[in-house]
Amino acid sequence: MYGLIGKITAATGQREALIAILIDGVGGMPGCLSYVVARDAADDDALWVTEVWESRESHQASLSLPSVQDAIARGRPLIVGFGERFETEPVGGHGLN
Repeated sequence: MYGLIGKITAATGQREALIAILIDGVGGMPGCLSYVVARDAADDDALWVTEVWESRESHQASLSLPSVQDAIARGRPLIVGFGERFETEPVGGHGLN
C-alpha cells in the first residue's frame, strides 16, 4: 500500500469551499482505499488530506482522471500554499485489508 498525508492552506475564508471541491472530486478513483479530508483544529484556513492507495502507481494514475483534473482546476485558485507532506506505507487498520 501507498499513503500520503498532506497539509493544504486555503485562502482566508475559502477552506469550506476547498473541502467541498476535494470531497466532490474523489469518487471513482481506482485503487483508492481511503481519502479523508479534515479541518486543522488550530488553523482556520488549513486542512489535511490523508490518502491510502493500493500502490504508488494507482495514485499517480488518478491524477489523470477527468474528475481529479477538474477538482485540481477548481481548487487551485483557493489554495495559498502546501505545508507538510508525508509519504507512508500503510500496513493495515480499520477499513483496510
